[in-house]
This record gives sequence, structure tokens and C-alpha cells, in this order.
Amino acid sequence: MALTRTTLSSAVAVDDTSIVVASATGFAAGRLVRVDQEWMVIQQNYASGTTIPVRRGQQGSANVAHVATAGVVVGTQADDWDVPGPGAVVNNMIAGRPRKIVSFTATPSTVVHAPAGCDQVVILNGTAAITLTIPIPTTDMDGDLLYIVSNGVAQHLLTFTGGLSGAGGSYDIVTINATAPAAFGFIACNALWMSVCGAAISGTTTAIAGAIA
Repeated sequence: MALTRTTLSSAVAVDDTSIVVASATGFAAGRLVRVDQEWMVIQQNYASGTTIPVRRGQQGSANVAHVATAGVVVGTQADDWDVPGPGAVVNNMIAGRPRKIVSFTATPSTVVHAPAGCDQVVILNGTAAITLTIPIPTTDMDGDLLYIVSNGVAQHLLTFTGGLSGAGGSYDIVTINATAPAAFGFIACNALWMSVCGAAISGTTTAIAGAIA
């Protein structure tokens, strides 16, 4: 099966043993569920309905409270989830969230991609322009962060398949200003990459900029 996404119909407390979801599509006994950064397993006594009995705090995650409308993703462990991702450590209270760092000095032959559940830092080296292609995030990547950092002055091009926020071809290319090194942050949610926006910066740091087109 493919991963299925829905939302919580009601809030979940730390000690709750079931969750209530908007849609039961894809839910079956034994399947893995992720709500925010907490992993759960559907209990074997589940047969049908939107009230799902679960075992909390799986895959090294901690029991935490969740608000109504929080994203819920469900799938089979063997076929759908990449837990943990290749080269990533299991999320737990000791190790923390895994982070993958990659570095390029020229346009790579493959797209930029990190396993689900893993943040990624992409470092662009040198002063020659590099073009990166970033694919649409998969459903199980909700909350994953992508940072792209240039440590030299170059007009790098970042192409987001499908566009940032799913806006398509008019919002799919970020052109980094070729006057100063810069860093940009993006977050995955509901199978979309979204730009992390901050307050405007004034002064000489205005050279740290990117144009979206």
C-alpha cells in the first residue's frame, strides 16, 4: 500500500491509548502511524472505525501530546516506511533527530534527497554556480528540514519540483544573490516544501538574498 495521510479529529493526551482520526483509510492492525514526531503501532484488536487503539512511543520516540488537526500518516513498516532511513540513526531521546550533511562543488547528477525523518544540510562550495533539483517531499517527511548553504559567492539555482508550497512553475526556482554567501531553510509538510520565512534584515546583510521565480 501507499502511505495514507489524514488528521486527528481530537487532541491526544500523553497517556491516551487510542487516537481519533478524520478518515480510517489505510488503517489496519499492526501498521505504523506517525503523528508529528511520535511513532505508534496499531493494536491487533483494531478492526474498523476512526477510533484507533495504538501502542505509543514506538521506534525510539517519546509519548507526547498532540493537538486536533495534527497530521497523521499510516503505512506498513516493510513496504512504506523507511525507518530508520539509510545512514540515519533511530530517533530517540539520547541520539536526537538525525541530520545528514552533504557538500557539492558542482551540479550533482542526482536530485537532493534525504531519507524520511532526517533533516538535511546541503553545502554549496566555491564560486561556480551550482544547480540543485529538490524533489517533492514524500508524505512521511512532514516536519523534515532542508537547509541550503553557500559558503562562497555564486548565483546558485535551486529548483523545487512542483514549486514551493505547491505553487507550480511560477514559484519553483530560487536564485541566490551572487554578492554574498547565504543560507535558506525549508520545511516539508503535507507533501510540499515551504520556505521558512523570517523577519527582514537591514544593513549590509541585505546582500544575503534569494529571488523566487
